[in-house]
Amino acid sequence: MIRILFIGDIVGKHIREYISSFLSENRQQYDFVLANAENAVSGAGITYPVLKELYSSGIDAVSMGNHTFSKKEILHFIESEKRLLRPANYPDGVPGFGHIILERENKKLLFMNLMGRVYMNTLTPDSPFMAADQILTGFKDDIKAVVVDFHAEATSEKGALAHYLDGRVSAVIGTHTHVQTADERILPNGTAFITDVGMAGPYEGIIGVKKEIILEKFLKQMPLHNQLSAGQSIFCAVDITIDENTGKATQIKRINKLYGEQICL
Repeated sequence: MIRILFIGDIVGKHIREYISSFLSENRQQYDFVLANAENAVSGAGITYPVLKELYSSGIDAVSMGNHTFSKKEILHFIESEKRLLRPANYPDGVPGFGHIILERENKKLLFMNLMGRVYMNTLTPDSPFMAADQILTGFKDDIKAVVVDFHAEATSEKGALAHYLDGRVSAVIGTHTHVQTADERILPNGTAFITDVGMAGPYEGIIGVKKEIILEKFLKQMPLHNQLSAGQSIFCAVDITIDENTGKATQIKRINKLYGEQICL
């Protein structure tokens, strides 16, 4: 059995402190802890000190998305940090890595990061379907457990990729929208799926940003700098159990906590 905790889009400093506290108490329950951290610093991008902070808290590998290069300094370390993933379907020549093989106590996990193409305001990536095929063709047969972070906007695209990979990967975890969906399930051929794991970040406001700023953008269509909302934070994640002999998921559970107070599980 392989047990994995996948933490939704990490947004800002306060929730990073909570994650560190949460993992100090619960890290021993999991073989691997994964997280999307493309918004870890002030809601867009990541820096080297924050990446190291996430590793120190107990996170094994970090995935990104459309904000991968929002902080230019990432170019100084993305090639040397193999546990920091950017979407594998970025065009050839983009720096960084799209997948990694993690090992702990004779257990192995292939973790890959893909990005959607529907409604994504970013450099149009190559097909996530073809990128997944290419990675899966190349990895060794003795690695059964495979987790995919699919950073995408459209629920239809996320569901399509999950069914396309059903039986070939252990889990397809949707990220990007910051809103946790209540559709976690195991598909017919053994792949765990949730459309969006949600975020770990400011609960008040609109997807982590001060509501006044987002409202101003919608009402007046003027460009404004996002600022994270104050107040309570929410911690969203999924707990996945995988049969290490077959690579099939046996359980996926949502975690949704408001400053440690359980909302649903």
